[in-house]
Amino acid sequence: MGKLVFRPHNLHGYAAILCIGLIAPKWAFAADVALKSEQDAFQLGVIRIMAEQNQFDQVASKIDDQKMQQFQRSNIGDALNLLSGITTSNNARNEQMIYVRGFDARQVPLFIDGIPVYVPYDGYVDFNRFTTADLAEIQVAKGFSSIKYGANTLGGAINLVTRKPQRELEGDVRLGFGEGQERQAGINLGTNQGVWYLQTAASYLQRDGFKLSSDFQPTATEDGGLRNNSQNKDTKYSIKLGITPNTTDEYAFSYIKQEGEKGNPPTTGTTAIRYWKWPYWDKESLYFNSSTTLTSHESLKIRAYHDRYDNELNSYSDDRYEQLKTSGQGSVSTGRSIYHDRVNGASIVLESDRLAGHQLSVIGHYKTDEHRELDATKIQNTHFEDKIWSLGLEDNIQLFAQTFLSLGVSQHRLEPKKVLSIGNPYSLPNQQSATDAQMGVFYDGFADAQLYATIARKTRLPSLKDRYSQRLGTFIENPELQAEKAMNYEVGYKADLSHDLRVEAALFYSDIKDKIQSVANVDGNKSQMQNIGQVHIAGTEFDLQYQPTSWFAYGGNYTYLKLKNETDANAKITDIPKHKLSSYVVLSPIENVKLQAGLEQNSSRWVSNTLKLSGYQIANLQLSYEQKNTTGQWRFATGINNLTDKNYALADGFPSAGRMWFANTSWSF
Repeated sequence: MGKLVFRPHNLHGYAAILCIGLIAPKWAFAADVALKSEQDAFQLGVIRIMAEQNQFDQVASKIDDQKMQQFQRSNIGDALNLLSGITTSNNARNEQMIYVRGFDARQVPLFIDGIPVYVPYDGYVDFNRFTTADLAEIQVAKGFSSIKYGANTLGGAINLVTRKPQRELEGDVRLGFGEGQERQAGINLGTNQGVWYLQTAASYLQRDGFKLSSDFQPTATEDGGLRNNSQNKDTKYSIKLGITPNTTDEYAFSYIKQEGEKGNPPTTGTTAIRYWKWPYWDKESLYFNSSTTLTSHESLKIRAYHDRYDNELNSYSDDRYEQLKTSGQGSVSTGRSIYHDRVNGASIVLESDRLAGHQLSVIGHYKTDEHRELDATKIQNTHFEDKIWSLGLEDNIQLFAQTFLSLGVSQHRLEPKKVLSIGNPYSLPNQQSATDAQMGVFYDGFADAQLYATIARKTRLPSLKDRYSQRLGTFIENPELQAEKAMNYEVGYKADLSHDLRVEAALFYSDIKDKIQSVANVDGNKSQMQNIGQVHIAGTEFDLQYQPTSWFAYGGNYTYLKLKNETDANAKITDIPKHKLSSYVVLSPIENVKLQAGLEQNSSRWVSNTLKLSGYQIANLQLSYEQKNTTGQWRFATGINNLTDKNYALADGFPSAGRMWFANTSWSF
């Protein structure tokens, strides 16, 4: 068995702590696997910073399908948690929250193939609802991100890149089982016929709930064992039809349908107890991506999209989940809150290399966000609509053979179009604008090493919820709320120190001004969202990948984050630990057999101004077997997550899963 080159892309080490990692079905970071992952990616959905001779992926950390399978990550939230700079949390709505270097999902929006997919009402998204079975890779731009993403990338962007078939027939089938009656299945089928291709996918994930640690102490709302009301079910179907009439042009039509339902575990505390269920959380999308060569120097790329978000929240009076709760205000007075949100949009990118040494892009974006809320009687309580326009310019300049300069500027305009809320006499607010500008210098003149430095002024326009929500009568609306602003700075280095050792490091700093925060007691006991926050974020990331032999490999990542609220030192920045460590070890004592162990450690975190949750570390273990034959490649894996049955929580009153087993198999051809 020949020696494989071990190059995991985004796991880092921490020398002060000895640690072990998660298990691998194969050497997912070998050069041939990384190349295959890049080939399988739908290139029209990839967003890169590149010049004539250089392409630098360190401004977009990546996790590919091989790694997601390796670490058993079935949803994108868990997959993203493998990367440095990423921390996770939960909220009271049973939604997984993702933070990128301290920025939340409103400030680092989610995209699919370069198309924005965040919920238009509040800018958030439930990362648990997006499965990974049909993805080729996930890109994460941190701080410095391409102008091609459009508005609201205050702290970066997360881009889910789907698959594109390369052969006449290819695909894979996956089956899995786990504790809590978890069952999952997925299938991907594709064909590439030269002038056209077709990619289809379907996935299913369901479980009755997750098991709590045996160390959990029962409370009035949680008796231990299987977590109360923690069930979920998610299905996803997609189809992509592409036309490639020649070697340069490509046109692709995509349809994606997601259907979900979930429970909402009640807090284990004694206050703010909610008995909630989502009978449906559905998303339906139509996308168009294209690239057309206009001349020998110019090309045109177009993205157009339509998204439908439909979900319902039912509020019950007790833990029997039989009687709808009829107290409260607005739609909640009927116990049912029904959202119908719609998004329509398009972007145009004109690219030119007519000027020697320049890769110039002129970029235009248009997007409408529409939110409608109904109650159980189908009465429309609210109807809000915004239009967002963006115009940008990005120029990547080849200064020298090993150096290029990336410059970008964009202007965004928010136009409120409709404001309707029953019982609340809103007036249509004024238009507002925001400006982004950035610069990056990239150098790869060293042997097997690269350096870069970036600075980016980014903004986030306020969401519909930021401006209009009265939070069941406890807030005063603020339609004239303005954009948040951030200055993001970063210097980075990555190098292959030897054939077996790869390291990456980054230092970063962000200065956030006009941050949107709630202010208490503005009118009596009512609060209001205002532009009053100023926050400083400083940190570092370090990656290490090492494979000295064909039977041993190690990788890990360490993230340090320091966040300071300059506006009010007593107001804590919540849900983000100062230290995060992830690492893994893979042993292959027998050919085709892999034993993998992993450790994730998080330091303590504030969850309110007065409460700090203790840090934790969880260990995972997995054993896998892989065999390649004439029928394709087979893989079998079984393991245990949270091996020590650690009792821990990411949010107060919402304990995480204890020891859980899993087993799965896959076949690819």
